[in-house]
Amino acid sequence: MSSYNFPDDLLQAQRAWYATYRQLAQEVNPSQTTVLRRTLQRLSVRIATHPYWAMIPGRAPAGRMALKQYTWESGPTEARQ
Repeated sequence: MSSYNFPDDLLQAQRAWYATYRQLAQEVNPSQTTVLRRTLQRLSVRIATHPYWAMIPGRAPAGRMALKQYTWESGPTEARQ
């Protein structure tokens, strides 16, 4: 996981984001797509405003990419928030 020590709640939020995105890509029910898009927005805000990013000033962009790569490579989980 490189030099970043991501908190569990941040990892969980990013995994939930990917799981929700996968569901949205497969959804055909318009009323469900609205719910999934709102969930993606909520998770995006939770990830972007997490206090962890303040602990690594100047390295946050690289850290965000490392988080995405780590959670993508660790496999899909069906944890939805």
